[in-house]
Amino acid sequence: MPKPTIVLLHPGEMGAAIGACLRSRDFRALWVEQGRSGATRKRAEAAGLEPRETLADALAVAELVLSVCPPHAALDLAHAVAKQNFRGIYVDANAIAPATTREVGRIVSGAGAAFVDGGIIGPPPTAPGQTRLYVCGEAREKIAALFAGTNVQAVELDGEIGAASALKMAYAAWTKGSAALIAAVRALAQTEGVDGNLVEEWQLSQPQLVKESEAVRGKVRKAWRWVAEMEEIAASFAAAGLPDGFHLAAAEIYQRLATFKDSAAPPALDEVTAALREPQTPTSPWRGEVGERPRPRAGRG
Repeated sequence: MPKPTIVLLHPGEMGAAIGACLRSRDFRALWVEQGRSGATRKRAEAAGLEPRETLADALAVAELVLSVCPPHAALDLAHAVAKQNFRGIYVDANAIAPATTREVGRIVSGAGAAFVDGGIIGPPPTAPGQTRLYVCGEAREKIAALFAGTNVQAVELDGEIGAASALKMAYAAWTKGSAALIAAVRALAQTEGVDGNLVEEWQLSQPQLVKESEAVRGKVRKAWRWVAEMEEIAASFAAAGLPDGFHLAAAEIYQRLATFKDSAAPPALDEVTAALREPQTPTSPWRGEVGERPRPRAGRG
């Protein structure tokens, strides 16, 4: 049986590493050049992905689409693929709420595609045993089989569409939500002049928190894309009848740290906390590259 041709939209750090895993199994993997940056091109070339000028060019020869993009772009990307009447398998592996995932599924299924819900947990898969792709949906076995023997461990879930996304939301609600909280805690302590005392107490009673607060420095370069992820998590909590305010606050924290986007080196912790204390304007927050549509804030109900 011939191997399927896969379109990977779009090769950021995670997507490019996943594409490299697919190429390691000799799958033909494509990416779309139109509207993408020079950094994206370099990542795609390093991963061995074949360029196509437009989305229509790529979809014309593909049997499978793998969407790995910033969460705020997931719906727009699904609409763009559906407009091309794509009838293969569409895998959404983005950090989005179960309700958003189901909407993506309705969009692409309406155009004739099969839909698989995916959730990635772990860093870009450059080494084995660190990264898992949870998948659910009727075609989940086919998707899991693509990654056999690669750095991506594919895990099939028996739940309905939305289960993989729900698992990702619950996981990231803690890992990325707690990182936002601990950054704000250090900013508060510095504002009140007790940061040194707080760190001394942590060293006595909760030494892991000292390491976790320092680790924030290495995470802030991705804060810009975690804004929408926190909003999707908030929407997940609200849909479950749970308070959503914590992760809406985390979204605001990451919005204040968006200035560190793709920093070449981790900023000092004092720079991070200073950015958190900067007065904020009520204008609409920026979500990504020029031309990308901001997602609305998650609300109750």
